[in-house]
Amino acid sequence: MHTFAAIDMKKIVIIGNGISGITAARNIRKLSDFEITVISSETDYFFSRTALMYIYMGHMRFKDTQPYEPHFWTKNRINLVRDYVEKVDFESKALHLKTGQTISYDELILATGSKPNKFGWKGQDLPGVQGLYSYQDLELLEQNSKNIKRGVIVGGGLIGIELAEMLLSRGIAVTFLVREANFWSSVLPKQESELIGRHIKEHHVDMRYNTNLDEIIAGPDGRVCAVKTKETGETIDCQMVGLTAGVSPNISFLKDSTLETERGILVDEFLRTNHDGVYAIGDCAQFRVAPSGRRPIEQVWYTGRMMGETVANTICGKPSSYQPGHWFNSAKFFDIEYQTYGWVFSKLREGEEDFYWESKDGKKCMHFVYEKSSRKFIGINTFGIRLRHHAFDRWLNEERTVDFIIEHLADANFDPELYAQHEHEIVREFNTKTGGNLKLKKKSWTNILNFS
Repeated sequence: MHTFAAIDMKKIVIIGNGISGITAARNIRKLSDFEITVISSETDYFFSRTALMYIYMGHMRFKDTQPYEPHFWTKNRINLVRDYVEKVDFESKALHLKTGQTISYDELILATGSKPNKFGWKGQDLPGVQGLYSYQDLELLEQNSKNIKRGVIVGGGLIGIELAEMLLSRGIAVTFLVREANFWSSVLPKQESELIGRHIKEHHVDMRYNTNLDEIIAGPDGRVCAVKTKETGETIDCQMVGLTAGVSPNISFLKDSTLETERGILVDEFLRTNHDGVYAIGDCAQFRVAPSGRRPIEQVWYTGRMMGETVANTICGKPSSYQPGHWFNSAKFFDIEYQTYGWVFSKLREGEEDFYWESKDGKKCMHFVYEKSSRKFIGINTFGIRLRHHAFDRWLNEERTVDFIIEHLADANFDPELYAQHEHEIVREFNTKTGGNLKLKKKSWTNILNFS
């Protein structure tokens, strides 16, 4: 535990040292001399959670995932407490920790993150069964994957594909149980889902679509030795099971408190809970009324960062509502990078039209969605071609048409020099499919500089 003398009587306590909690702490320090304490039972220091897979695969060391040197916390007078909060007494404004310590607060920020979903499967708590979210999960995976031949992954999302790549990097065979007909089809349109599904199979993953987990079976030693599928009753031998069917807000320690919760901790547009001076941010927060076009719970790295900045302003006397702007996200599926800007749903909504282009080798694609009547651009998915975030954020703000977007694609391309360029091909195919007569505009470095 690192402690410093209070500079101001106001005590700010943050539970959770992920991107949300640490962003809040950093910004509160920029704006005030309040006493700041961060409590976490996961690690001593904040680290990049998205880098867990690269630690396992040997591309990085854990210390390389820490964006700040240890002296950063002393220099910025941020107290770090490695402990677990067992109970919050909101009436007396006190936190009761696992070690027996009690910490008081004037204002409290709950940034407790997520935990892997479990759906009551028989055997889900057996040794060798785990999720992948925390640093402790990474340490457990080192044990569970040692000297094994096959792992079974349950759930077809981003964490699942990361876990598959991790296991394959060590020569461990992978069977993937996906309840949908295509990979991540609850999020991706059919074309992109099929493209990524092909790519996953090319990496020798045993994909089982339309397949639900029925039971996890224990061996003579009490550890997992197989799973049984629900549809056919097939038994698949394995030595570890990864449960990656999404995550839920990590709020179980609050269940008997007076804090109002549903799936997450209920907050207003200022991230305030039903208790004065208590806020919730990041994965654990659930908006009573979601920002326009957004989901009530947003478990994404950049939204957690934005919530941390927002709540810091409010606590420091500059009340700010959460304004996330246009939706965007990115990920990596083995060798293929994915980006999305605006809204591209798995199925078109009423009044929407789309244009899908795919490269001849089936490794790259772009999917444009726009209003059928006005032709206003709504969103884009891109696989295998990097696009500039600032370009699409600006074009969405300016409510540009899909025709404008198609003609100016060169300005949005962010691929390294000497990469193959596909804009002319995309424009020709768009004209063929829509009967248009668009022409690709020459790349404008003036426009590109304005995006930065």
